[in-house]
Amino acid sequence: MTGATTERARVDAVDAYRDDGPLARALGRNFGGALPLRAPALLALALAPLPVVAAVAGADAPVGAAAAVLAWAIVLGGASSGRPATGLMRWTEPPFLRAIEYGGLIWIAALDGPSAYPAAFALLAALAFRHYDLVYRLRNLGRPPARWVSRLAGGWELRLLAALALLAAGALPAGYYAAAVVLGAVFVAESAADWRRGGAGDTLGFDDDDDEEDELG
Repeated sequence: MTGATTERARVDAVDAYRDDGPLARALGRNFGGALPLRAPALLALALAPLPVVAAVAGADAPVGAAAAVLAWAIVLGGASSGRPATGLMRWTEPPFLRAIEYGGLIWIAALDGPSAYPAAFALLAALAFRHYDLVYRLRNLGRPPARWVSRLAGGWELRLLAALALLAAGALPAGYYAAAVVLGAVFVAESAADWRRGGAGDTLGFDDDDDEEDELG
């Protein structure tokens, strides 16, 4: 494998680990190129208000304030998907996004009350399996989960928006439990079936939409 091919595989793998959904990719396409900062810096800015406001306001934060903090994270985090995808710092992108998503989901549960905590951790368990599976399936089988699974998962940003909608509708913790059961069952079943098939794919990377193949580098 040539140096260029190795770099392409590395970048594609990190793109998969980000677990962006359609909104994040659209923000990256439309706004990423206009921003002067690299993706890791944008993600640091996206994350920064979340732990501060959550620590200061805690479970007493107004829903509107939580929505504003998470909207900031989604806009900057999504835009970061359109920034140059090179350099060793590229590997910081997935951890930043996991901190945004997991931290956001836990805070939303806290806003609903203690009864939502078990549901939040059930949902986090399903999502942790997906993100573990993304890494090890690419590493060992050379291919990501099926596209329909990624579309069903929605991406980190749509999951946060759905969680906010559930909170506003008074549908927690039931909504978290339902998402945990459905997503967990799909992630585990599709992964098990793919591992049983075995074999290696042709590339470490993938693109959810064919017309985005050249937007990673």
